[in-house]
Amino acid sequence: METGLKEQFLKIYANLPLSLRKEIIIIFKKEPMTWNAAYIEIFNNTKKSNVILNKLRELKII
Repeated sequence: METGLKEQFLKIYANLPLSLRKEIIIIFKKEPMTWNAAYIEIFNNTKKSNVILNKLRELKII
């Protein structure tokens, strides 16, 4: 996992208002993923976290 992407995500997440963390940011394997769900995957360095971070980079969110 690219540490830089993870750090960028965590900085953005930390500055999000709590109400926005429930918003959908990407569709992962045909299922919507919220900021909160992405945070859990990325924080725990799961297999999904690399895909999530790369999608967020492609979308220029991070």
